[in-house]
Amino acid sequence: MRELSTFKLIDRITTLLRSEERKRYLAMGLQPIHVQILEYLAQCNRLSDTPAAVTEYFGLTKGTVSQSLQVLERKGYIEKTANPLDRRILHLNLSQEGQDLLDEILGINMLPHACKTLNDDQFEEINKALNTALIALQAANNLRSFGVCYTCKKMSEVDNHYLCELTQEPLSQDDTMKICREHVLTESAD
Repeated sequence: MRELSTFKLIDRITTLLRSEERKRYLAMGLQPIHVQILEYLAQCNRLSDTPAAVTEYFGLTKGTVSQSLQVLERKGYIEKTANPLDRRILHLNLSQEGQDLLDEILGINMLPHACKTLNDDQFEEINKALNTALIALQAANNLRSFGVCYTCKKMSEVDNHYLCELTQEPLSQDDTMKICREHVLTESAD
């Protein structure tokens, strides 16, 4: 029963956050999923910036994602570019307008105000427990982890040079901090 209680608390917090977001975003002509997609695109790497990756990350239908991407593109918040090696693959990037909007929205986040009563140790404890729950949920449902590159089994580092062993491409230090669709959690990262 304690698991149910914990997940009900998470659901209630999420419901409150989404309600506040809906109110704010509606004034901008957006839905919460639109901003969530912008946030995702700001954090993901070049293997994970496709419509298929967005669909998989959010667990939505292709149609829902397609409509959301059309709205974001029409408003000038994202740009689509064809992959130079395979023209069938589209890459999604934030435009400057999209980045500016995201900066503005994140600046009015309600969480920092609500969390002032928690200390650093409490945040660390909550973060660790929620991360463990997320990993377990993804594993139990055979879902990709979409983790950060530096925690991936496929990333190697030699003399401060980083390499994705999957693609055999070099990674910048910035790349190692991005979300990757092909992520495989290392034993020490969980």
